[in-house]
Amino acid sequence: MLAPMGLHLSAEKTRISHIDEGFDFLGFRIRRKVKEGTARRQLYTYPSKAALAAIKGKVRALTRQGTDQPLSTLIRRLNPALRGWTNYFRYGVSKATFSYLRAFVWHRVICWLRRKHPRASWKQLRRRYLMGWWPRQGQVVLFNPGGVAVTRYRYRGNRIPSPWSERQRVAVA
Repeated sequence: MLAPMGLHLSAEKTRISHIDEGFDFLGFRIRRKVKEGTARRQLYTYPSKAALAAIKGKVRALTRQGTDQPLSTLIRRLNPALRGWTNYFRYGVSKATFSYLRAFVWHRVICWLRRKHPRASWKQLRRRYLMGWWPRQGQVVLFNPGGVAVTRYRYRGNRIPSPWSERQRVAVA
């Protein structure tokens, strides 16, 4: 089927696995598990460990950079990466991963602030940068991955054009 289009499967990259074992595809881990509280098995799609490691690596790289910049600059660099990653994965079972990422980012930014102000006490840092316990400087606020709404299924039934309904209209008219 692929040969007429000039395509072929790579033997090194292709593997056949059972859905209960799961597989990674486009950053998602797709796997069938038993749903908690029932005996039914459901298909779950959630961010893969490699995808989570990639965003954690970006956050680490940005928070390792010099502390000669203000916090607002760091936040402006972190926000697009966090917002894009969470928007991509919000259609899976991602709430726990987003909460984990929220705690990870908070910890990395706090460690960056502690390196930036080594003589400041925790109380001084909290008053200056952590209003409501979330990092901000002026009007610039760190994006909160844990606050992203996860919508697992999107109903688009009436908006998807159907070729059968057009045929029926033509036959009736």
